[in-house]
Amino acid sequence: MGVEGCTKCIKYLLFVFNFIFWLAGGIILGVALWLRHDSQTTNILYLQLGEKQAPNTFYVGIYILIAVGAVMMFVGFLGCYGAIQESQCLLGTFFTCLVILFACEVAAGIWGFVNKDQIAKDVKQFYDQALQQTLMGEPDASNAKAVVKTFHETLDCCGSDIMTATFTPVWRDDLCRKDSMKSFFENSNCHKKIDELFSGKLYLIGIAAVVVAVIMIFEMILSMVLCCGIRNSSVY
Repeated sequence: MGVEGCTKCIKYLLFVFNFIFWLAGGIILGVALWLRHDSQTTNILYLQLGEKQAPNTFYVGIYILIAVGAVMMFVGFLGCYGAIQESQCLLGTFFTCLVILFACEVAAGIWGFVNKDQIAKDVKQFYDQALQQTLMGEPDASNAKAVVKTFHETLDCCGSDIMTATFTPVWRDDLCRKDSMKSFFENSNCHKKIDELFSGKLYLIGIAAVVVAVIMIFEMILSMVLCCGIRNSSVY
């Protein structure tokens, strides 16, 4: 016996929310893959200074996002099918998956909040080390110079602070752009560019997480109400 009345409306409402949830999972998966293969981040985070690899903590968050997007698509499909079939077993499984996914998202959000400044800080330290080796002419200077030039060309910047950003182009024009006097004064601080690069991407991830969390809360409420409605209708 199928559900009737208000419960039937909840059934189709849950189906619609799950379809949106499935689409959101696809969008998040697509955004995560784009962030993973974005030319700016890959150019920088694949660099190697001697035996030291560029900090790749940022990719941990991306891999979590890829996993979340894929699981969301599966859970969304499960919820849609469970709602249409009016199956308490499928809806119960769907609810359990939602709770686990929500807990993982909260944990990932906490991890992201704790590490949001550390990610950019580690990359800036890596850049500073390469810049120092280049300017001081240390044994690994050739490799360090390639690392520094990659930062400068990728982010269109020069120097780690106001002083080096101003004077490095004068006596190390092989490291920074030297198009004209105008570009001399407009060379941007690489620390600032690194902050902008990662804060913008983390901000995008944060928005996606909040939207998904809101949808998940609505779905958990609707799935519980629908399960109660199916149980009551089966009794009568």
